[in-house]
Amino acid sequence: MSIFKQKLVALLPIIVIAIVFIFSLTMIPSINPHPENLPIAVVNEDAGIDIPGQGLVNGGEKLLEGMQSALSEKNNGGEPTAKWITVDSIETATQGLNDKKYYAAVVIPNNFSANQATLQTTAPESPKVQIYVSQGANMTAANAASQLLSGMIDGLNTQVRTQLMAGLEQQGGSINLKQAAMLVSPIIKEVTTLNPVGTNSGNGNGPVTLFQPLWIGSMIGAVIMLISKNKLKFIKPKQKLLSHVAHVLWGVLISIIVGYGLTWFASLWGMNIAHFNQTAILLASSYFSFFIMISAVLSWTGISGMGFFALFLFFGAPLLSFAPEFLSSFYRDYIYSWLPMRFMVESLKDLFYFGKDISISGSTGVLLSIAVVGILVLFSSSFKPSRKADVEKAAVSAA
Repeated sequence: MSIFKQKLVALLPIIVIAIVFIFSLTMIPSINPHPENLPIAVVNEDAGIDIPGQGLVNGGEKLLEGMQSALSEKNNGGEPTAKWITVDSIETATQGLNDKKYYAAVVIPNNFSANQATLQTTAPESPKVQIYVSQGANMTAANAASQLLSGMIDGLNTQVRTQLMAGLEQQGGSINLKQAAMLVSPIIKEVTTLNPVGTNSGNGNGPVTLFQPLWIGSMIGAVIMLISKNKLKFIKPKQKLLSHVAHVLWGVLISIIVGYGLTWFASLWGMNIAHFNQTAILLASSYFSFFIMISAVLSWTGISGMGFFALFLFFGAPLLSFAPEFLSSFYRDYIYSWLPMRFMVESLKDLFYFGKDISISGSTGVLLSIAVVGILVLFSSSFKPSRKADVEKAAVSAA
């Protein structure tokens, strides 16, 4: 009999191309990522200056209006590149950066207009614009925000330089050294990096790098526990429940081993682990959460449910390195927002780059909530009818 007469072999080209098509969808987010509604805080502390015949003029306000107008134009996705959020002080903006509300902040000092008014004098003082960038939230997004803001200031400098040179030419064209130095950069930008990712951190993707082996390990652990329990014959729900209790307790031990083991491995391979014990505890908590969640689902679906979690890995892992603002609305709302592993990544970012301790009030608390719900679902499967138990009961009745 020819092998090509078998239906499965004959359908193999269709099956393979279908699988290739499905997994090719993982490329979509990384083909042409561009920011939409990138949150940037704005602080205008400029006191303005009273000019005869014009009244109070606020140069900082005009500067920000120009920047906001340019970066609020809609891109190809129909959304503006930046989302401007006005705050009342540098302290508020800094707190927002530390809380990952913004990727960058623009601050106009209180003497901006006063210094701007001196540019055409013989003793010019270049006005300054302060730019704060938070790398820890997402390095790609932070760099994009920094480039956008710096590009706007550079473009504005070109315009101001042209105007100043035209004015100086009308005054005779001679300038002193201070005026010459000012023309190089009429408006000075000061860029300050907050929450730096540092070195040996995968350019800020260290948390994503740690996720992949942890997730695969939790999948394999859950499958092995399922296969092992399926070999046992349970007649009463109480027996199943006790096996699930043992499952959870064994999972706790495995989680501790994995948490400290993966932290040690990462440190061994060169990753910068500043807080070894807290990182290990967080990874252990994440593993336990994933292990219990997968085990709970498999306890109801059987081994067939593993395909769902494999898709989570293939579709979820590429998205974790992107800021949500770089994803399309579909991926952001219907895939990224449902990824449980993003809470692990956010918790690790807090620990690695923001200097925050583990707290159950944030993303770590969500991970623990997932574990609690998983335990309840796992225990509830104790009352699911078992085919093996039915066979045993039938055998007893027949006897």
